[in-house]
Amino acid sequence: MNIWLAILIFVVSTFFITVSSKMVVSSLSYIARFLGWKEFIVAFFMMAFASSAPNLFLGIISAVQGIPELSFGDVMGGNLIDLTVVMAIAVFMSKKGLEAESRVVQSTAIFTVIFALMPFFLAIDGVLGRLDGFVLILSYFLYAAWLFKKKERFTKVYEENISTKFSFFLKNIGLIILATAILFFSAQGIIKSAMFFADSFHMSLGLIGILIVGLGNSMPETFFSLISVKRGETWMILGNLMGGVVNTATMVLGIVALIQPIALTDFSPFLISRFFLIIATLVFLLAIRTGHKITKKEALFLLAIYIVFLIVEILTK
Repeated sequence: MNIWLAILIFVVSTFFITVSSKMVVSSLSYIARFLGWKEFIVAFFMMAFASSAPNLFLGIISAVQGIPELSFGDVMGGNLIDLTVVMAIAVFMSKKGLEAESRVVQSTAIFTVIFALMPFFLAIDGVLGRLDGFVLILSYFLYAAWLFKKKERFTKVYEENISTKFSFFLKNIGLIILATAILFFSAQGIIKSAMFFADSFHMSLGLIGILIVGLGNSMPETFFSLISVKRGETWMILGNLMGGVVNTATMVLGIVALIQPIALTDFSPFLISRFFLIIATLVFLLAIRTGHKITKKEALFLLAIYIVFLIVEILTK
């Protein structure tokens, strides 16, 4: 494989991940509305699940192939991008910033910060083991149990008419299965190209995951955010991004660790990303909790965090 073929495989795989993720989101969005869930909950669980599906498949494949550290780098890099670049783009595209006055959104912001940093602290001994993976997955379900404990937290009556036919419901299930298959093969393409880049440029798989794979897998979140802004549905952006961070940090890494414990023999690529992820999550939380919105000034600061992160990564390589 030469470098141009590797780049082509990466670009094509990322494209199909974006397209298939859109298919999954459209179908899951209908199913959620069919069930009568609130918009933020729809975005947090359904859309975030769809957008983090590439991370899950990449993580499973990398774990089976014995390189789970690629998934760890992908999740850490992707979450940093979601909380900085994607969030900033969404705010800049919106007119008044992203509102976050709901109590559920406020509480979820706290959970998001905790879950985003949890893998780093569980892997402080250099290994994210099976027990750690179980803790991550359990944490996700505990949050879900808290959220669904009270009906008013997640239910809503929609005014628009949607098809209530069971056949249409099954059609959306079929689309999800098809898109999932596309995601599976696209994830394999990304892994092959990532391994080529790692060998060619003498970079660790963890660093490749942070800088390249994480950026590629964040494209669905970016796409969803832009579409939501254009439709005036800014509530979906926070739900999608926060849900994506929580899903990848708990469910994805948890499942990967259960399949193959993530031994971080070289923790150095993650030290810088951990530092900047902590800063990004704190800025995000302060913006949500104090002003109950993310303004364009705060978005500019979040974007600056990622730019500085890239500069530091390049200079210290």
